[in-house]
Amino acid sequence: MTEQPPSYLAAIRESYDTVAADYAQLVKEPGELDPLSRAMLAAFAEAVRAADLGPVADLGCGPGKITAHLAGLGVPVFGIDLSPKMIELARRAHPSLTFTVGSMTAPPIEDDELGGILAHYSTHHTPPDQLPGVYAEFHRTLAPGGLLMLAGHVGDDQLVRPTQAYGGHPVSYESHLLPPDRIAELLARAGLTLTARLVLEPAEGAKRTHAAFLARKPERSSAS
Repeated sequence: MTEQPPSYLAAIRESYDTVAADYAQLVKEPGELDPLSRAMLAAFAEAVRAADLGPVADLGCGPGKITAHLAGLGVPVFGIDLSPKMIELARRAHPSLTFTVGSMTAPPIEDDELGGILAHYSTHHTPPDQLPGVYAEFHRTLAPGGLLMLAGHVGDDQLVRPTQAYGGHPVSYESHLLPPDRIAELLARAGLTLTARLVLEPAEGAKRTHAAFLARKPERSSAS
């Protein structure tokens, strides 16, 4: 039986195709992120290099800025994004790296293939009832001992429905801002062990709280 892809994915794809060029100009470079966010990315990169279990998939890579940042930190990494326009920009900006159109709901990745997954501000458009399936895919594709870094907007079960974004372009996606504890619980239910959590309160003049999570897929037990 063939299942239809979730309808919300079309809104995400169309919206990010629409804003892609301005998004690439307006979104901060990795070096412009706050010190704690940069430190979490550096810690993730160091842990992935040390584990040496396989490549890292940057899921929801957008124009490839963070993908290239990880590559610069010595991480073997490739990017996947739902938006063909984003992938086109990523390939143009970073021709030495691999970028593929695809969805984190069913990434074109084999079981236990990855040493790491980065989901950097790419899961908050996913409806909460769909997150268990996404996190299950993270677990499926990570090698035992593989690492996940998830970062994004959080809140108190807020639903945000913007009509314009990134230079005033029309968008139709939704943002679901879940409490950090809910995200941690869903990761645990997917079989991932949380190892670190960082919550950044809104800076002066900002509206949203941000959080980053580091988690690991447990090693296989040697016991039969």
